[in-house]
Amino acid sequence: MSTEKSNPIIDPQLRPNTWDEYIGQQKIKDNLHILLTAAKKRGDQPEHILFYGPPGLGKTTISHLIAKESGRNIKITSGPAIEKVGDLASILTNLANGDILFIDEIHRLNNNIEEILYPAMESGVLDIIIGKGPSARTIQLDLPPFTLIAATTKIAMMSSPLRSRFSGGVFKLEFYTENEIAQIIKQSAQKLNITILDETVDEIAKRARYTPRTANYFLKRCRDYAEVHETDLDKNSVLQSLDLIGVDEEGLQQIDRDVLLTIIEKFNGGPVGLKTIATATHEEIDSIESVVEPYLIQKGFLELTPRGRTATVAAYEHLGKEFIKNNR
Repeated sequence: MSTEKSNPIIDPQLRPNTWDEYIGQQKIKDNLHILLTAAKKRGDQPEHILFYGPPGLGKTTISHLIAKESGRNIKITSGPAIEKVGDLASILTNLANGDILFIDEIHRLNNNIEEILYPAMESGVLDIIIGKGPSARTIQLDLPPFTLIAATTKIAMMSSPLRSRFSGGVFKLEFYTENEIAQIIKQSAQKLNITILDETVDEIAKRARYTPRTANYFLKRCRDYAEVHETDLDKNSVLQSLDLIGVDEEGLQQIDRDVLLTIIEKFNGGPVGLKTIATATHEEIDSIESVVEPYLIQKGFLELTPRGRTATVAAYEHLGKEFIKNNR
């Protein structure tokens, strides 16, 4: 394994530079290829695009790749960063012809800002209200052609009018397969100049929650462990490293186990409400709902019922708890 010094900011380094490097999400890539190629042939600006799905699946990465492959400049902001109408007006008026504006977590825009965004997306104009009361007047500014690419982890929180204005398409990023995650780990290891065995890749991949961001995080932590202990990045060092950061053989981390144990030990396996779980575990509702639950459901450890969350028999077995059939 290499001991070469590398750029400390390595996440951008791991981003794919071409569509061939972007592993997975094949249907989305096929659709984007048609959308972008057709726009280029017509000499048009690509239409606005929305990506949604759980954190870490590559929404930001694919947006950067669209800009890179189409030769466009990309300006980046987020819903929480745009607090006032003036913030959005400043961003839009500073765009150059053909730029891509990327807004992450767009569901967190407030209603007033959304109203300003609609004509900008549809007609390429910015309506600014000057003054208040009877003397107020509206000034309309023409904007250069631009493409809005937005990402959200909570599409249900977006208003229907905003969603409908993404005429280029609304795309859901799916969880990756273990095989795709393994390919991503190998590709990242190559970029980081890490020598890694297939069995080592498999151990990381099966714990990576079907998510590239998590896979890359585990790879970097395993590399750090091996370098500090001056050992090879073999199966043994990987298992020790993952155990140190609290990741078990099913990819569950401490917060996952806390949620399951809370349901099992404090609420007899459920059903129990999300807010109650958050209070009992001292975790944020958003973290449990968007990060913990999707993985636990995929692994078959958690069920969502009309009455609340319920731990499955598999969850009891994994945590070494006795399942009592009539405890519901």
